Amino acid sequence: MAIHVKNNIHWVGQRDWEVQDFHGTEYRMTKGTSYNSYLIREQKTILIDTVDHRFSQEFVQNLAMEVELSQLDAIVINHAEEDHAGALAALLEKIPGTPIYCTENAIDSITGHHHRPDWNFQPVKTGDSLDLGNGKQLVFVEAPMLHWPDSMMTYMTGDAVLFSNDAFGQHYCDERLFNDEVDQAELYEQCLRYYSNILTPFSALVTAKIKEVLSLNLPVEMIATSHGIVWRDNPVQIIEKYLEWANDYQEDRITIFYDTMSGNTRMMADAIAQGIHDVDPGVAVKVFNVSRQDKNEILANLFRSKGVLVGSSTMNNVMMPKVAGMLEEITGLRFKGKKAGAFGSFGWNGGAVDRIHARLSDAGFDTLASLKVKWKPDSRAMLACREHGRQVARQWALHPLAEAKTADQALSAPPALPGTCVDKVAARLAGDQGGAMLCTLCQWVYDPAQGEPSQGVEPGTAWDQVPDTFLCPECGLGKGVFEPIAQQEDAA
Repeated sequence: MAIHVKNNIHWVGQRDWEVQDFHGTEYRMTKGTSYNSYLIREQKTILIDTVDHRFSQEFVQNLAMEVELSQLDAIVINHAEEDHAGALAALLEKIPGTPIYCTENAIDSITGHHHRPDWNFQPVKTGDSLDLGNGKQLVFVEAPMLHWPDSMMTYMTGDAVLFSNDAFGQHYCDERLFNDEVDQAELYEQCLRYYSNILTPFSALVTAKIKEVLSLNLPVEMIATSHGIVWRDNPVQIIEKYLEWANDYQEDRITIFYDTMSGNTRMMADAIAQGIHDVDPGVAVKVFNVSRQDKNEILANLFRSKGVLVGSSTMNNVMMPKVAGMLEEITGLRFKGKKAGAFGSFGWNGGAVDRIHARLSDAGFDTLASLKVKWKPDSRAMLACREHGRQVARQWALHPLAEAKTADQALSAPPALPGTCVDKVAARLAGDQGGAMLCTLCQWVYDPAQGEPSQGVEPGTAWDQVPDTFLCPECGLGKGVFEPIAQQEDAA
């Protein structure tokens, strides 16, 4: 049942393949998790952390198969949450009076959970140590707010193992214990998901704590986390990743998420995404329906992104509830250095978009002008949404753009979009196009002045003279999906 970690250190934790939620429903687990407890047997026998309270009896039973419980000299609790210290009560029923080494804040937390102020607490501070014999010690390093006030790390001299608590971990379950044994892409995905959803608000503290630990000049040959795998192969790699992620991290990526009542805001999201791609094919654009997709995946993508676009239909003059909930979480995560914008459809009043814009501004995002569409977007409105995406791509570009000149980009587009409805923009885009026709699927424009020589349609050919065999050069559909631009009904 135990797994050998290094020398006289063994893993005695618990895998949990079934768990799906953490912190209530704040964090959705897609790969299970593990509760890592470690048994050290030097001249003194020490247990570092226990497991989640749901596995208390199994944990005590399994531990007793590895060591005579009365031989435990002390228990170290790096963190007081129930998924770390949940089995304390069951264990101390068997060995009452065993010393518990933890921070002063952890005493308050453990007592609050278990209501046993009579337990033998031994509070420690950064730099305090516990002698193990055989020339080895445990050195304690307080790590408040990573991610609770009571958190600490424990370093074992001699073996150079850092028991890192929640830092460098991930909610990830595998029968294999070490980082070099598991799927690397899966591991990286879960590390980033864990950091972005749980530790992002504490990024400044992450950087400071890592630098503090490194300043101690302690060699780190292995990082034994509280959840997920143990880093034995080049453990510095995850430390470097944390330093990178903590430094206002962003990639050339844009996240779009929305909720919609009738699909109208979804149509806007799709057109905006297409417009971004028109101008900057190199940027990764990810689109999510917040009511149907994993919110933690959305937040992980937002963490990676340089900017986010948030859309909602207007319901009772406010945004859709799931969008509001997501904005509340985003505010709590305190992202830095990212851009944002709001969009959405409405019928009577477009209050949702205004509220989204205000929330994004309050959350510290650099916001751009919002975009609204009244009722279901027609072809002119869709064209304006696509142009909005192009403007987003230009404004948020991280590198010089060399835009390809396509037929629809030949239209006279305004330099920026207003923060109201799309009717004025659509009118300017339509202008005097002299019978131009718009593909309602992909928004490619047929301009009679240019024709389409690739299909034998000469410049100056009116639409009614274009052969019925004509196909849209961009999406391949026939003439039946085209509508006249200049004769659209107003979008608002």
